[in-house]
Amino acid sequence: MQDIVETIVSGETSPAAFASLPVPDSYLGALVHADETAMFDGMTTRDKDPVKSIHVDRVATPEVGPDEVLVAAMASCVNYNTVWTSIFEPMPTFGFLRRYAKSVPGAEQHDRPYHVLGSDLAGVVLRVGAAVRTVKPGDRVVAHCLNVELAAPDGHDDTMLDPEQRIWGFETNYGGLAQLALVKANQLMPKPGHLTWEEAAASGLVNSTAYRQLVSRNGADMKQGDVVLIWGAAGGLGSYATQLVLNGGGIPVCVVSSPRKAELVRSMGAELVLDRSAEGFRFWSGEHTQDQSEWRRFGAAVRELTGGHDPDIVFEHPGRETFGASVYVARRGGTVVTCASTTGYEHVYDNRHLWMRLKRIVGSHFANYREAWEANRLIATGAIHPTLSTVHPLAETGRAVAEVHANRHDGKVGVLCLAPEPGLGVDDPQMRDRFLPQLTRFRN
Repeated sequence: MQDIVETIVSGETSPAAFASLPVPDSYLGALVHADETAMFDGMTTRDKDPVKSIHVDRVATPEVGPDEVLVAAMASCVNYNTVWTSIFEPMPTFGFLRRYAKSVPGAEQHDRPYHVLGSDLAGVVLRVGAAVRTVKPGDRVVAHCLNVELAAPDGHDDTMLDPEQRIWGFETNYGGLAQLALVKANQLMPKPGHLTWEEAAASGLVNSTAYRQLVSRNGADMKQGDVVLIWGAAGGLGSYATQLVLNGGGIPVCVVSSPRKAELVRSMGAELVLDRSAEGFRFWSGEHTQDQSEWRRFGAAVRELTGGHDPDIVFEHPGRETFGASVYVARRGGTVVTCASTTGYEHVYDNRHLWMRLKRIVGSHFANYREAWEANRLIATGAIHPTLSTVHPLAETGRAVAEVHANRHDGKVGVLCLAPEPGLGVDDPQMRDRFLPQLTRFRN
């Protein structure tokens, strides 16, 4: 493994040099064990600790299939699906691995008593399958997390509709929080040259997800001048949504949970910011009862910021805690676009506010291939910037995931895999210098 790292750090890019490097029979990965899925039984979600369930263990290097690529993972990032896997909610992900192994020829090796986590990646191609034409050993790449088969007609207009659509590293094995990672060739995109490894690994999942939710016609189809309410605007998903709205000529209304996070979104250019903790909004008066007076108070606070305008679009991802308020606050004919549900999947809202005011709820999940490439191009051109805040070594992956689980983070939390230190991997220092304040915003 050391030879691989030294070759990458040296700046070598020739296919022959990487093709000649021996690939080890095993590698270190951050994973959960199938025989520990009951370890948190009887505990509340809040009390389940990823530090206890995530192990950094050695696993056998998987075989590379015809359409697959083995990548030396220099860095990865934590997403909320890693939190779900680590606390075995809403179900252990080993069921996903078993179904993948049974339904797709060649996927049998994904059904293991361990699950290597991670749905983000920046690294270098080591080996390619016999049918791969798009990348070669030595290519510096980032990965998006869409894994599809496209054997059925359903996904050929929108690859997210493929009946065999899966999220790599969550519904498949051998994810990016490891020294090596196994991906399909069409998951790989060029690494933006002005970024470090850890910065390049930060954006794949969240930026693509936010792009589809907001910009794509498959989501809210945002237009210039739209008022967009963004929950968790300084978090992993929300920090990209804020940038996309600003970049697309929209007007973000950023909902945050602390003065520090309010300053972060203002530093990105957002002017309309609502600190929900300072305002003391409590949308639930009991376990089963929502307080509609709090919806009205929240709506009034939003209109005060916007000069009397209700949001054209509500960017929803917290789920149960906020969904009723989101449906209420959207303007007549407006759109609530939703994914993730990090506070709970069972959404409760008053349908009168939806039906009588002609609002829409749009479900959105990750992004199709074209959307992921378009989102990556915005990163590569400097229109959108990574929002990396902290970086952990691979050995501390459990701690990194625990930070996200407890919402103690801003932006994205990175993990160094094979990269020996932060700050490596920059191929375009001139472009980096142009955007350095934006690239380091969340770390300063």
